[in-house]
Amino acid sequence: MTNLRGWLLASTMAFSIGAVSIAPVQAADELPYGLTPGKPYEGTELNVMSVVTPQFTGIMLRDDEFEEMTGITVNWTEIPFVGLQEKVSSVGVAADGSFDVVNYLDSWGPPNAYWLLPLDEWLERDGISMDRYPAAFAKSAVYDDQVMGFPLRAHAQLMFYRQDIFDDLGLEAPKTWDDVIEAGKAIRASDHEIEPLALYFHNDGNRQNLFIWLNFLWAAGGEVFDADFRPAWNSPEGIQATKDYIALHTEHQITHPGSLQFVEQDARVSFQQGNAAMMPVWWWAYSPMTNPEQSVLTEEQVSFTGMPSYQGETVTYAISMPFSISQHSQNQEAAWEFLKWLSNPELEKKNATEREVAGTPIVNNVVTHIANLQDPEVNEANAGIQAAAWESLENSDIMPQIPEWPEIGDILSTAIAEAAAGGDVEELMNESAERAEKILSRAGYF
Repeated sequence: MTNLRGWLLASTMAFSIGAVSIAPVQAADELPYGLTPGKPYEGTELNVMSVVTPQFTGIMLRDDEFEEMTGITVNWTEIPFVGLQEKVSSVGVAADGSFDVVNYLDSWGPPNAYWLLPLDEWLERDGISMDRYPAAFAKSAVYDDQVMGFPLRAHAQLMFYRQDIFDDLGLEAPKTWDDVIEAGKAIRASDHEIEPLALYFHNDGNRQNLFIWLNFLWAAGGEVFDADFRPAWNSPEGIQATKDYIALHTEHQITHPGSLQFVEQDARVSFQQGNAAMMPVWWWAYSPMTNPEQSVLTEEQVSFTGMPSYQGETVTYAISMPFSISQHSQNQEAAWEFLKWLSNPELEKKNATEREVAGTPIVNNVVTHIANLQDPEVNEANAGIQAAAWESLENSDIMPQIPEWPEIGDILSTAIAEAAAGGDVEELMNESAERAEKILSRAGYF
């Protein structure tokens, strides 16, 4: 496991010497987190849609604190991720305000921005800065230079691997994709009955097979779009990066044979079941990987490191799931009070360090504030994974924030899936770029 004992000790000493409480001391008639005193919205009921995750379950079980301070009741509707995009879109089309607050994947934001409420005026009024988040996370909640929400579930990428197998074979944590290939071949040739690498190439409608591909593209100096907003992934750099990504499966054959059919969850489950020795995935996956109710693995068996470099560079893809307010909500001011409470770093820290809420076990390591990513207590409670995530986020980017991206991303995702199944990479990249250029031209980008 990544050893951050020295970092934690130094950080704890610095924290104890110079830190102040996250929540400032309040006057008797004031409330924490910038909440409005006097309960002006008492009796209001808010309907909140969120993805199903232990992170938000932990917050939901704490919302009696919010109700006690504000008199506002919160009704949560939890939606599995696979059905969330369709549900979010249908709520926007209905335009009936049935949900006051919604949770969505960042790349779905631009197509739905027409019914989401910009928050800039409230942020300025209440002195809340988006600088409290890593740059990639903050960027993911912005569209057309307006802040549309708070990135309260957000992820950095890490490489997870089986420490016991690596120790047995004398392998070091992979620092480059060449290291991954070398380790994969050693594992394949060993007596261990385990697949070397779990990836996910399936075209699932959520564009998950682009998540690792973007690491290759950006590290090679390639871009999704050029300065004129024309598709650029079929540049020489982009095509070579794509060939090398696909070659993990087709040429080097170090991937799980199910990778063609796998979505991210399938690959993660294969790792948790002990059927794969390496997996690049979001940092939140560490919790289920080491949870005995979800995994056959122990903490001693699971280690993590930063994403491997490609051609000497490491650029990672970051993702978030913001919470936003519906423009059709009849309770917008009350919804803003809820977002201030929901997004406060003190609550986030509790939710990542306390393992039981209202008698319910909760295992969650996700934090999105810089203060909590660097917090020694948060890191101590989570094997130092926040520090590793913070390092991963130093050079990260997000998918394009344009309304046309879901359609274009689906075209690209289909090309990646077909390439992994044995299709011609250069032909597929050129064809997908041509189709995307027609969409962008029709939309008036050039």
